[in-house]
Amino acid sequence: MREILPTLARWHAAGAPFGLATVVAVSRSAPRGPGAAMAVGPDDEVVGSVSGGCVEGAVFELAREVVASGEARLETFGYSDADAFAVGLTCGGEITLLVRPVTPASDPAFGALAASVAAGEPVTAATVVDGPAPRGATLAVRPDRAEGTLGAPGLDVAVTADARGELALGASVMRHYGPHGERREDDVSVFLQSFAPPPRMLVFGAIDYAAAVARVGDFLGYRVTVCDARPVFATPKRFPAAVEVVVDWPHRYLAGTRTDDRTVICVLTHDPKFDVPLLEEALRRPAAYVGAMGSRKTHDERRARLAEAGLGEAELSRLRSPLGLDLGARTPEEVAVSVAAEIVALRWGGSGAPLTTTAGAIHPPAA
Repeated sequence: MREILPTLARWHAAGAPFGLATVVAVSRSAPRGPGAAMAVGPDDEVVGSVSGGCVEGAVFELAREVVASGEARLETFGYSDADAFAVGLTCGGEITLLVRPVTPASDPAFGALAASVAAGEPVTAATVVDGPAPRGATLAVRPDRAEGTLGAPGLDVAVTADARGELALGASVMRHYGPHGERREDDVSVFLQSFAPPPRMLVFGAIDYAAAVARVGDFLGYRVTVCDARPVFATPKRFPAAVEVVVDWPHRYLAGTRTDDRTVICVLTHDPKFDVPLLEEALRRPAAYVGAMGSRKTHDERRARLAEAGLGEAELSRLRSPLGLDLGARTPEEVAVSVAAEIVALRWGGSGAPLTTTAGAIHPPAA
């Protein structure tokens, strides 16, 4: 959804109605997770994807139908081998989609929600999926206010409280309530889709490998910052336009930067006077990934210095060094792919093994 919002905001601002299909539930080996979206707008322009191609043709027609009727629909697609040409998921999974019309009249807060996401402001979109409430009704919930309504004041209050909780986690989930927000009832299904600010990727050491890692980080949706104490290397023209470049001592910059459990820290400095104090700081703060480049010998020496600096085994065990998966990478771009592969594997609990050597679901439920 985040990727297609700029186009949707443009349609909304122009007063053009569009059909928006959102994945609200999945089971088994579904190709896309909750929150994945596809929209059909003016002149049948299509943006986004809900299944990687399996059911997009049917969803295209559904989106056009809801725009024509003005009524939202809930549809489930699964696997069927009765007809080789049947619309369904060939992977054997199942997805449930909410397909709803969006117009300035039906969803006046949509433009403001899209603007908040574009500005990196946290917001959760709460949408009625099923039950005795207006299907497709939306409520945009921010830390300090809410816009829109789900049809009942009590329901708005209950959903607003839960939406702020999910927003703090950056989670998208289905919640169930009574018609007036009763907690122990499940008549009304509401999908809460959180748009937290993009996670940070902090790359230290403005070398060629850093430029490649910054590019792949930007591609994966991270807000990327490259930091180096040497101004001759830390120049914006060496990095993608979306990447922030900072000239500062790495450990000092990190000490003044907020990190959280989604932050990725890549240490490519290759110099003990930079990377030891930097890693000492990094391993003592929240982060999803702390990786450092270097040979086996460099890793052993660096680990010994960090132990001398007072880091315990629990802190040292968080260090991914040498960083990246064993892909046989040689070039900066290949190394960046191996680093990205390790980050993705850690994020979703992947083994890093070739799929031909594994069994079971390719997309297991996220922890």
